[in-house]
Amino acid sequence: MQAEELQLRLEVQNNRVAGMVPALIAVVRPILQATLYALKREIVQEVGGYESIKLKLLPRLYRRGDGDCGLCFEYAVHDALNRRDPLIIGRVYDALTRYCRISGNEPTSILFGAEKAGSLQLIDTAKERLTNDSVLFTGSRGRPVKLKRHIDAVAAAFRRKEARAALPHSISGLWKADLFTGFTDSDRRVGTSVKINPRHLEPARGLRIGIVPSSQRSSDRMETRNKLIVCPLPYDGSFMEVFYRAWVIVQQFIAADAREPKPVSLPLPDDRQVVWQLVQRREFPVVEVVEALNPVAQPELLKTDSRAAAIEYRREADTVVKAVLAPVAKQLELFS
Repeated sequence: MQAEELQLRLEVQNNRVAGMVPALIAVVRPILQATLYALKREIVQEVGGYESIKLKLLPRLYRRGDGDCGLCFEYAVHDALNRRDPLIIGRVYDALTRYCRISGNEPTSILFGAEKAGSLQLIDTAKERLTNDSVLFTGSRGRPVKLKRHIDAVAAAFRRKEARAALPHSISGLWKADLFTGFTDSDRRVGTSVKINPRHLEPARGLRIGIVPSSQRSSDRMETRNKLIVCPLPYDGSFMEVFYRAWVIVQQFIAADAREPKPVSLPLPDDRQVVWQLVQRREFPVVEVVEALNPVAQPELLKTDSRAAAIEYRREADTVVKAVLAPVAKQLELFS
């Protein structure tokens, strides 16, 4: 095991995202991140690492898979929660307070990245966000679980079936979590599953919330299924419409070899305005483009603070958490 130092850049939100173009750009950012980190490890190493991959290289390196949309959906939900996106924050806040009965005023999301960040084996970021008092509410009788104490075992259970037997009974299915949602001020969280296909949502011990798109055949009201609170995200004029449009923008941009797609591919003016922002930055690394799009998404949306943090690199057999992405959101009025 080797310890090194990493510069953490904390993005603290100051304002809300407003308007269709800024909202689309805000969702395009995590989709680009997910697309980058979904690239095969061997390919990334050959081109010099994630920081070296230019936007124009994505069409040559990226191979579309069946699970790509779902992975981008996880990143987008995680990012939206930390941005306090009004299209999503109200519903998740309601699920946490009314259904899970946990209190707090500063909603947040931690991305459980056991297999979501290529070959980088970063565990200190998770422990940086979690304190010794961070508790996980499971919906079962008894005292809440101290999450930091068990996070290594949960990640090991994700990778190895034999490790699952070592988990406490109340969180034996927590390895299926995609996010840990909750509140930073009260230090209370719940295991959350995010599925782009509602049929893939499965209850498990330790999971409390399931976030899915709403279906035309069903209501978008929250309901409880086998102790799992199902939280559908509405489509028309809401988060899912923005997400799908942003997903199409990125896919059409890649299909056009990182150039401007034909008007028939993106007929809506707002979508063409967003893809133009990508075309103008095709010569820059993806990680820099994602950062540069922050002020384009909304002026003075984020305040940046940097600090050093230690990280640990472990052998593949000892891998526990590969990455946790966790922007810091400033407390804002939840409803406007």
